[in-house]
Amino acid sequence: MARILLVDDDRDLTDSLSQILRLKGYEVVVAYRGTEGLKKLLETKPDLVIMDVMMETDTAGFEAIYKIRSDRPDSKFKEFKDIPIIILTAIDQVTNARFSLDQEESFLPGHNEFLNKPVDPDELLEKIGKYLKK
Repeated sequence: MARILLVDDDRDLTDSLSQILRLKGYEVVVAYRGTEGLKKLLETKPDLVIMDVMMETDTAGFEAIYKIRSDRPDSKFKEFKDIPIIILTAIDQVTNARFSLDQEESFLPGHNEFLNKPVDPDELLEKIGKYLKK
């Protein structure tokens, strides 16, 4: 069974997405802060990460992803450097900024997918399915 780390400070969202993902056969580990997500990444060794951006700070998710994707030889996250990461955020609505994988935005951390909230569960499951084979 594939394990997904869901990092988001919205407990209603994590509850509902966790239920949907579990019904589809995934094991779900939840963290509510970017720093907690990094700790659980090391502890639980998930197969995929779903990460919010704005949590304890407006850029906490980006900061966590930068740490995961770090090229530093002393990085404690180096075994996860290539883990699939789906950014799930409402940053577009809150900041009026626009982000996507279609644009060359070199300041964005290395992620595989970018979805805006509110997310369509079927779209999220489709994105997850691209990276995980049950």
